[in-house]
This record gives sequence, C-alpha cells and structure tokens, in this order.
Amino acid sequence: MIKYLNDIWVVFTTEVHRVFNNKMVLLCFYVASVIYPFFFCYIYKNEQMVGMPVAVVDDARCEESRRMMRKMGSTAEMDIYYHCQNMAEAEQLMRDHKVHAIVYFPSDYGTRIAALQTARLCLFCDMSSFYYYKNAMLGSNFCLIDEMHTIELQRFELTGMDDPQAKNMMQPIVYDDIKLFNPSGGFTSFFIPILLMLVVHQTLFFGICILCGEANENRRSLLAIPPHLRARSIHRVTIGRALCYLLLDIPVALFCLWLMPRCFALPQLGALHDILLFLLPFTLAIICMGMTIGNFFVREKTSGLLAMLYFSVLLFFLSGMVWPQSNMPRFWYALSYLFPSTPGIQGFVRITSTGASLLEVRHEYTALWIQTGAYFILACTSLRYIKRYRKP
Repeated sequence: MIKYLNDIWVVFTTEVHRVFNNKMVLLCFYVASVIYPFFFCYIYKNEQMVGMPVAVVDDARCEESRRMMRKMGSTAEMDIYYHCQNMAEAEQLMRDHKVHAIVYFPSDYGTRIAALQTARLCLFCDMSSFYYYKNAMLGSNFCLIDEMHTIELQRFELTGMDDPQAKNMMQPIVYDDIKLFNPSGGFTSFFIPILLMLVVHQTLFFGICILCGEANENRRSLLAIPPHLRARSIHRVTIGRALCYLLLDIPVALFCLWLMPRCFALPQLGALHDILLFLLPFTLAIICMGMTIGNFFVREKTSGLLAMLYFSVLLFFLSGMVWPQSNMPRFWYALSYLFPSTPGIQGFVRITSTGASLLEVRHEYTALWIQTGAYFILACTSLRYIKRYRKP
C-alpha cells in the first residue's frame, strides 16, 4: 500500500510541475476561468430590459384606445415614446432604431367595442433581439388581459348587475399566479448557471488536452510517465494525474459555481454540501474524458483550443436546457450523454435554481459516476496505447 501511494504521489507531483510550467494551461485553468464568469455575469446582471421605447399609431382616437395606451405606458416592459400620425412615420422610427415596437389601433377599434363586437389592434415587433419581442408581447398581453376584464365588467354592469356580482361573473374562481424558480422571468437566472458549468467543463477539458497535445507534439508523451510505471500499474498514472487536476480545479469550481452566483445574486437554493458532492463526479468525468481524448486524438497543443470553438456551442444546445430533450432526435439525445456537461448542467441547475437535494438528482448523479468509470478505463487504455506504440 505504501508503494502504491508513493507511486501516485510521484505522478501527482510530476503533473503539478507540468501544469505550472505551461503558460497556456495556466491561462486556460485560471485566467479564463476567472474572466469568463465575471464578464458574462456582469453583462447579464440585469434580469430584464425595462422601458422599451414604443411608437403608437391611433387611428381610432376614442376613449378605449386612450385607456389602452395609458395601460401600456404604465407597464415595466414598455414606454410610449412617440404618438405618430400614420404608419409610415412609425416605420421610419423603427428603421432608425428609435423604437422597437409599434402599436396600431384601427379606426374601427372603438366602434366595434361599442357594438359588442371583437375589436382588434396590431402589434409590430423589432425581431433583431429576442428581448424586444419578449417585452412587446408580455407588455401588450398584460394590457390586453386587463382591458378585456374592464370591457367585460362594463358589459355586465349594462345588464343591471352591481359591481360585486359582475366581478364574480368575471372570475368565479379566484387564483394566484405564482412563478416558480424564476419569478422575474429573467434571462440571467436561466442562462448564467448553464454558462458557468460550461466554463468549468471547457477550461478543465481543454487544459488537459493542451498538456496531452504538447507531449504528443514533442514526442514526449511516454517521457511524461515515470519510468518505473511504464511496465506495470499504468492505472496509478491515471489516478495520480486525476488527483492533480481535481485539486487544482477545486478553487476554480468554487469560484465559478458558488462565489460568482452569490456576488451577482443568482439563484443559490441548494445546500453547499450537495453542490460539492455533485461536482465531484462531474469534475472527475471531465478529467478522465480529457485524458482519453487527449492521449488518443490530440497531436498538437493548439488542437484543443481550436476544437473548443466547435464543442462549446454543441454542448450548450445538447445540455437539454435550451431545447427540451423530449423533443430531440434520439441520436442527439444519446450523443449528449457522452459528455459530462449534459447530466452536469441538468443536475446543477436543479440543485441551485430549484433547491433539489442530491437524492432528487440521482439520475444525473449516477450518470456522472458511470461516465467517470467508463472514461477512467478508457484513459488507462490510452496510456497503454502510448506505452506500446509511441516512442519517446
């Protein structure tokens, strides 16, 4: 046992020396892992865009249209900046990016309401940003629902009902609208936890690939293995390297996934010990996958950085948070579980955003441990491949 632990310690110290003598790896492990989370958290620190400028074209010029405009102007999502005489003037404002939505009241808007008919208004949105569409639709829908209640109340009162009776007819069952886990409907609470997990995943994975690529590029991959371990017990090399990367990544993971969300008031409902226990197989799975791919496929130290440009976007969409996994083709669903990011992101978001316990994310937790075991075997196999077919 002492010999076993001593071999692991030798590999551990050798790998620490390799990491701290490689500027590209240090840049990937620490500099990028600090800058990216802070940069994105700072950019998206505001959950919502408020006061979006809107132009109104009122051809109806009636009490109902003016009442509707007052309601739209009082919402958090929209502010009426311009009252235009015609659609051509409003369209020019949108082309000049002075407004991002146009509300048009047809000339028969008031007369149709007075005739107890369905009235219509038109909404034109600037689709250059999802936020513009979201604000325009939310703000106008809130106002439309409230206006429909107002009109319905007036019609009940015309039949002779008093105000309490009319309100009971409008809403016989009183309900409360409670939004779970993201009350503001903000983009930051949804997007940033996914991004932070991807930062941890990608920086660690590609830092390991850089080390493997540098050794393969200089034909020193075999020399990176201590001489007395080349003939036997190759799994001790894998364990020693994995412990090195794990201990070096602990400060990064805590900074990205625990400190940064607290600094920017992001959802943190889960217990710290649940987060740490969940991150253990997540980090180990990334490490073993990085060693496997790095030893088998990475021939140059820059190859990992080039692949990062393609893998990052792919993993973001395969995570199942942007697009539901139930609607994914079976091939892409199966492919997503080859990467630790898929169960890692899903489990982490449930723990931090919904307050789930480790037991409630046991599916993702088990998947990460299975990935860790599978990639550990493959990492050992890749070292045996290096020992057999590559010369120092």
